[in-house]
Formats: sequence, C-alpha cells, structure tokens
Amino acid sequence: MTTVADIVKTMQSKFNSSAAAGLDLVFQFNIEDGENHYLIVKDGTCDVQQGDAPNPNVTLIMDSETLKGITSGETDGMQAFMAGKLRAEGDMMLAMKLSELFPV
Repeated sequence: MTTVADIVKTMQSKFNSSAAAGLDLVFQFNIEDGENHYLIVKDGTCDVQQGDAPNPNVTLIMDSETLKGITSGETDGMQAFMAGKLRAEGDMMLAMKLSELFPV
C-alpha cells in the first residue's frame, strides 16, 4: 500500500525547477482517506510539508487513489476534476500549473 507521503515524495522527485523560477506558491492537498500535505514552490525550489498550510494559493481535495493516479500519469487531472474525483478551492488556474511543475 502506497502512502500519501510516498506519493508526495514521488512528486517531489519529478519536480521541474526551471518551471518554478520566480514562483511563490503553496499547493494544499487535502486527502479524504489519508494525511494532508502541502507543497511550497518558491524560486525554483519545492518543499513538502505534512499537515495544513496557513494560506494556500489553491487546495486540491481528492482521495489517495486519485492522487496516486494523477501523479503516476494513469489518471488525467482534468478528467478527474470533470468526474468529480478532484475538487479545487482557491486559484483554479494554479492547479493547471501542477502538470508543468511535476511532469509525469
């Protein structure tokens, strides 16, 4: 069983620092059946923290299977969103930026 922490670490290993140049963003991942994590993307770096960010730019809400599918490339994020498996709160356009920051 892959944990949410493992999935997030996998994301961090795929991080595209050149796509993050000049950014200062916080992505919150609220996992309905696991622990929450957030990513701080700042000036080409990515820091992963467990828990809830104080002021995320965008919050993505899903279950761990959806997160695993999106990060592995098995599930398209937009299709998951349209199917109701992924919800976003905050700046929706930033959610689209995740595919540039973490290519699969």
